[in-house]
Amino acid sequence: MSDTFAAMQRTLTSPAETHYAITPSDTADLSPVPRALYVSASGTAVLVDRSGTELSYDLTAGTTLPLRARRVKATGTTAQLIAWV
Repeated sequence: MSDTFAAMQRTLTSPAETHYAITPSDTADLSPVPRALYVSASGTAVLVDRSGTELSYDLTAGTTLPLRARRVKATGTTAQLIAWV
């Protein structure tokens, strides 16, 4: 399959090229760190950013959270998330 955009430079505002389902963990960082999170099922997500700050978000299914979270904590997370890289 031909990819017209293969030679284009990627930036943080470019569309994601890969994705993976997130399994929340209180100890393991996401790898690779995603450029955004897609909420596939509503709930709460406890996220840790690159500086180590931990915050809880109430999320609605179908929304995109433009945060490069380094970890999604298992404790307190009920939402289902997909990483966009």
